[in-house]
Amino acid sequence: MFVIFTDTDTDTTPEIAKKYGYHLISMPYSYEGKTIYPYEDFTEFKSKEFYDMLRGGVLPTTSAIGKEKYIEYFEPFFKNGDDILYVHFSEAMTMTFTNMRAAVEELSEKYPDAHFYTIDTKAITINSLVIVEEIGDMYLAGKSLEEILEWAKTEVDCFSAYLFADDLKFFKRSGRVSGFSAAMGTLIGVRPIIYMNAEGKMVSIGKERGRRNALLALLRYIEEKGDNVKDHHIVIGHTDVPEDAEELASMVREKFGADTNVEIIPANPTAGSHCGPNCMGISFHSVKRV
Repeated sequence: MFVIFTDTDTDTTPEIAKKYGYHLISMPYSYEGKTIYPYEDFTEFKSKEFYDMLRGGVLPTTSAIGKEKYIEYFEPFFKNGDDILYVHFSEAMTMTFTNMRAAVEELSEKYPDAHFYTIDTKAITINSLVIVEEIGDMYLAGKSLEEILEWAKTEVDCFSAYLFADDLKFFKRSGRVSGFSAAMGTLIGVRPIIYMNAEGKMVSIGKERGRRNALLALLRYIEEKGDNVKDHHIVIGHTDVPEDAEELASMVREKFGADTNVEIIPANPTAGSHCGPNCMGISFHSVKRV
């Protein structure tokens, strides 16, 4: 028997978690002296309110969860003798997994018959979500733990994500994206294009002037890099620009067929704290992440 976990930084909501059978770990963010745990301190993420708050000047911070919090999540299953598979966001982006490993080491000594496995999506937000959902499909289909782990060895690197940013002050403050030109943030209407690379890091790879050109650039990446796109999950994420998300979804369906399954989700607040409002991105199955 094995159970599956994921975290809110993969854009997994309680509804998505319930659909696939995931147990959900909440990754916190803080502002004005308050630390908020998504879907523990609230049941519904009111994305417009959150991103309007950021537009008003609030700059949230994020932090790792501690060892004891991980123990709270995992111990009931270790105690029951269940193996755990945790499909998580990029280890390259955080120190939180040091605390996770300390918790698992302590629990493994206490419950030696249970085992713990991880799949690093080497991504965050929508790029993680497509992998979470693909593994969820396998879990529901009754695939074994070994089959899922074997699949992940190659397929994690075959899901790509491209996004464009609007206000660079959020990314610059967090330091989560490499390759930004210092002058780029001062150019009115210029939207940097950001890519999640095979190391699990975000890299600025170009720029487009204007919203329409940025949307066309995302579509172009799917055309150039996509592989069996319609056979896999496609996820569009946004930070309170639903009209842009719907426009991009229409462009994808026009290109690949009206029956193309495109999911639109608001980016989770912890990731949104780093990118700010008015960002847009898409994740899809590709030939290879580099």
